[in-house]
Amino acid sequence: MTDSTKQTKTSSPVFVIMKRELAAYFTSPIAYIVTALFLIFSGFLFFSTFFLQQRAELRGFFAILPILLSFFIPALTMRLFSEEKRSGSLETLLTLPVLEGQVVAGKFLAAFLTSAAMLVPTFFYVITAAQFGTLDAGPVIGGYLGALFLCASYSAIGIFASASTKNQIIAFFIAFTICIVLSLINMFLVLLPPVAVNILSWFLADTHFKSIARGIIDTRDLLYFISLTAIFLGLTVKIEQSDRR
Repeated sequence: MTDSTKQTKTSSPVFVIMKRELAAYFTSPIAYIVTALFLIFSGFLFFSTFFLQQRAELRGFFAILPILLSFFIPALTMRLFSEEKRSGSLETLLTLPVLEGQVVAGKFLAAFLTSAAMLVPTFFYVITAAQFGTLDAGPVIGGYLGALFLCASYSAIGIFASASTKNQIIAFFIAFTICIVLSLINMFLVLLPPVAVNILSWFLADTHFKSIARGIIDTRDLLYFISLTAIFLGLTVKIEQSDRR
């Protein structure tokens, strides 16, 4: 790859916007506070299993992960569009020679990388469990792979919610509601007929995440997360195109 090609890629609007948003995350307390709270809650769940139930495993951690991410990812993404809409800086950005899709892609990549970074310290749980027990590598790898897909999908939902309003709190609750429904509604499916359960289960992020977390990589699960991410990114682009007009 030539130097000019590298420079073109790193100076493209998508990467410029991504780097700007990453800098905004990590030069402010937002990312650190959200990550710290995430680790406190996830650590409590892991170590309560580890010490109280005396089981060196990560099943409990992965079981509750969709619910935790339903709360913490919207907290990371709520400001991405809504704050700029409120301050008027988004309108300035959109007057530049940049496409709406490039703006959305840049902000999405920043949100995804930041949410994925929250997972890195949790490798300590893997090391701890491996020291005191025998871990099956398949479910651990599958659990983290599924977590990355969750981060991508929930980040897309988060920026869609942020693009829908100028109010960060409203953006948080829109994203949280969508994510928590995708994570928890399966608890209420027992009230429905089996045929309805089979159909609705396909639409639930929790169902597909747990399938991957078992160490079984099914293309249907991958297609679900890719489709969910693409749908909400596409809706966000539509919102920004409408605002630009």
